[in-house]
Amino acid sequence: MTGLPFPVEAGHIMMFARAIGDENPAYQGESALAPPTFTMASAHYDPDYHLRPKPEQEWFGSGRDAGVMAEGGGGLHAEQHFEYHRPVRAGETLYAHNSTGRSWEKQGRTGRLLFSERITEYRDADGEPVVSAVTVAVVPEGPATPKDAR
Repeated sequence: MTGLPFPVEAGHIMMFARAIGDENPAYQGESALAPPTFTMASAHYDPDYHLRPKPEQEWFGSGRDAGVMAEGGGGLHAEQHFEYHRPVRAGETLYAHNSTGRSWEKQGRTGRLLFSERITEYRDADGEPVVSAVTVAVVPEGPATPKDAR
């Protein structure tokens, strides 16, 4: 199977479920099912994920100035959509395939807003679809006006 491998481990499912405050017993044990948004954790297995800190490189942070040093900084995660073809189960490896979706623009209060989709298809070892995810990002076409300047 091709694509970026994402091993689905029981301990990872349990920690993810605890982090979102869901103690459902279905998310525990060696035969655990994964919570609905679990596939977003696959980014931790992508060595090129732009938000992942890298050894020997300054991290851009996560506060007021976040994104200034990051490639593509200044954008926002606007929406996330999932289509589930079957449950994600502990013990399997999924393979992520990324592609570019639609792009469009809208006029905002302070200028043009550029929207784009990234589509990730998660398939199992047999190549069968498991989860389809669409991420929508929005980038303002210029710097936003600071609150105190309005």
